[in-house]
Amino acid sequence: MKYTAAFWLNRVLMIGVEVIFVLGLTIVAFPAWAQQRQVSQQAVERIQKEVRHELIMLPYVTMFDNLGYKVDGYNVTLVGQVTKPFLKSDAESAVKRIEGVEKVDNQIEVLPLSPMDDRLRQSLYRAIYAYPPLQRYGMPVVKPIRIIVKNGHVTLVGVVDSVGDKNLAGLRANTAPGVFSVKNDLVVAK
Repeated sequence: MKYTAAFWLNRVLMIGVEVIFVLGLTIVAFPAWAQQRQVSQQAVERIQKEVRHELIMLPYVTMFDNLGYKVDGYNVTLVGQVTKPFLKSDAESAVKRIEGVEKVDNQIEVLPLSPMDDRLRQSLYRAIYAYPPLQRYGMPVVKPIRIIVKNGHVTLVGVVDSVGDKNLAGLRANTAPGVFSVKNDLVVAK
């Protein structure tokens, strides 16, 4: 069978139309893809905000607990330390109920139950929050200085107003009887 010039011309035009159609779909689909990605970023920001809210609203969290989180897409990783074992599962349950969260990786450490550490926590609370230059940090419901005690070793986490306050809190923590070491991880607010 012989193909005529008209056949080849028709064939080239059809291929050209197909290429233009495919390119047109790609150009039209790109803005929809970009918009979908933007919506996903908004969803991630919403999840971050709701996770923070849920963790703050847990009823038995004290200044001796430290809860943190990382959001990666629709997956949430919980980190930190708690003094009461049920707080670990309560935090996970609260975050799982958030709309859009697909997976929760609970890496919260439950601190050992120890009467010595409990006495040390109370002593550290008085040493830091009862000291006049640091008393203003005791005013908010959610205390900005977190006191984490594990087997006599102390870690201070949270946010303070100045480098002087950070250093003062570290010095005050070192004065508490029974402290083996103090790690000062306080951050100065900008």
